[in-house]
Amino acid sequence: MTAPQAEAVPADPGDDADTSPALAGERPVETVTLAVVLAVAMLLMWDNWRAGARWESTGPQAGYFPFYVAAIMAGSCVWGLAKLLRRWHRPDQPFVRRAQFKRVMQVFLPTLFYVPVTQWLGIYVASFALIAGFMYFIGKIRAWKAVLTGYLFSAAMWVIFEVAFDVIMPKGPLERAFGY
Repeated sequence: MTAPQAEAVPADPGDDADTSPALAGERPVETVTLAVVLAVAMLLMWDNWRAGARWESTGPQAGYFPFYVAAIMAGSCVWGLAKLLRRWHRPDQPFVRRAQFKRVMQVFLPTLFYVPVTQWLGIYVASFALIAGFMYFIGKIRAWKAVLTGYLFSAAMWVIFEVAFDVIMPKGPLERAFGY
């Protein structure tokens, strides 16, 4: 007996051989990321010092532990920036190529669109559309399987949140039509 063929390809087999133009190099992306996290860590350190980051006779003040966590973050960023400076003379490697960025955007943009649509259609209908759309358009899964999976997932979410735990979730016109 032979194993059934998979319908969807989980990753592009040509990722390592991708020759599309680089959109960003590793060095600028790492530098900007480390600088932003360092700035956030410094802000957190300042705010927690202001709130009280010392040890009193009754124990630590409110900002004691967050201050030191932020200090560890800042130290890690400084370490990362120092490592970047030491290897600045080496040629930069691509961080993301055009074909890779396109695949990231295929997931990011519908997910970004999902957030406001959830407020309009409700979480269950929006989740159904997101899951079925991903499966059909990106995963190349047959339409009936995508629709069935999206429906089963949304139905399971409804049972878990609305019936079992009685959690208030964003509702849309379909749920209101059924009295929810």
